[in-house]
Amino acid sequence: MENDQMDDTKIKNNLDHIQHVIVVLSGKGGVGKSTVAANLALALSNEGFQTGLLDSDFHGPTIPTLLGIEDASVTQSNKGLHPVQATEHLKVLSMGFLIENKDNPVIWRGPMKMGAMKQLLGDFSWGSLDYLIIDLPPGTGDEPLTIAQLIPKLSGAIIVTTPQDVALVSVRKSIRFVQKLGIPVLGIIENMSGFTCPHCHEEINIFKKGGGKHAAEDFNVPFLGSIPLDPQIVESGDKGGTIMKENSTLEHSMDKIINQLKKTIKKRGDE
Repeated sequence: MENDQMDDTKIKNNLDHIQHVIVVLSGKGGVGKSTVAANLALALSNEGFQTGLLDSDFHGPTIPTLLGIEDASVTQSNKGLHPVQATEHLKVLSMGFLIENKDNPVIWRGPMKMGAMKQLLGDFSWGSLDYLIIDLPPGTGDEPLTIAQLIPKLSGAIIVTTPQDVALVSVRKSIRFVQKLGIPVLGIIENMSGFTCPHCHEEINIFKKGGGKHAAEDFNVPFLGSIPLDPQIVESGDKGGTIMKENSTLEHSMDKIINQLKKTIKKRGDE
């Protein structure tokens, strides 16, 4: 019990220096949630906000690959452990930095993941941040519950979905999940929304379009925007690096999403 109180105190002290803590989640895998979380953090940091990105998917940490920093290492000073400084305004922490053999699976039960999450939030010095973006693994299991228990004052949750009906079934469950935990829903982002043929320039809705917006309307939560299905996004993610600099379509989409997110946060603060 005493150790738990010490952990809680360390986490609280760390988070006291962070203005907004936002979780990014999805009801199912394969919707591009980590790509969205990475670009969301990049977009905020590119605007000059001091931003942190925490990859809490212990079993499949992809954030280091998406950002092209797989070989980076956490550092230590007399102030404790420090996340990787990916850019001037972006700090990143992932289990991918902490395992020696990246091909080895992490085989942990719930209590071990709870302990690891406490360490990532409490033992690492995040410093003063405007935003901490937490990329959660898909679903509504241990990790989202752990985060909700450890961070009672979450600014809110962003839910990522694709437009087709099978994904929207899961996003509706995600909305109910965070609402039951008392976490504000900051909005829905629809990923893989429409594809423009590079030859004829006709838009083809491979996975349908507009489902995320309709779900937001049904549940009376904000719709933050959509990101098109674009092969360049896939290529940029595989290569790593600052994805948006290589893709004007993605940059345009993220600008709209960030502007809407800031409006939503400001509105909630005014209420």
